[in-house]
Amino acid sequence: MTHKQQPISYALSDSAIAHELGQRLEQLRLEKNIDQQTLADELGITRKTYRALANGEGKLVNFIKAMRVLGELEQLDKLLPATTFSPIELLKLQGKQRQRARTTTKTSSKHTHSQPEEDLDW
Repeated sequence: MTHKQQPISYALSDSAIAHELGQRLEQLRLEKNIDQQTLADELGITRKTYRALANGEGKLVNFIKAMRVLGELEQLDKLLPATTFSPIELLKLQGKQRQRARTTTKTSSKHTHSQPEEDLDW
């Protein structure tokens, strides 16, 4: 059973993309000649949970574990490559960071006056 891979594009729904990634994971499993139960055991999940993962309905952490067990972890770097900024770009970004407003504490009037209250003539 081979899956005809679709290119991931904006034309696909989020669910369709998740399903496609699950099918690609399943294809990797088949290429490595590992049965579902063995892979599920190595992942610490049930076979049913693995099948859900292969259908695009699993947790991201299980997908990552599966890629690690299948020896394809580096493929995830292609999914979302690390970005690097030049030192000048970093300085520009730091200038745009939001700053928190400082809180000022109000002191009570009892502590700000040097005279006791009974000495005041009102």
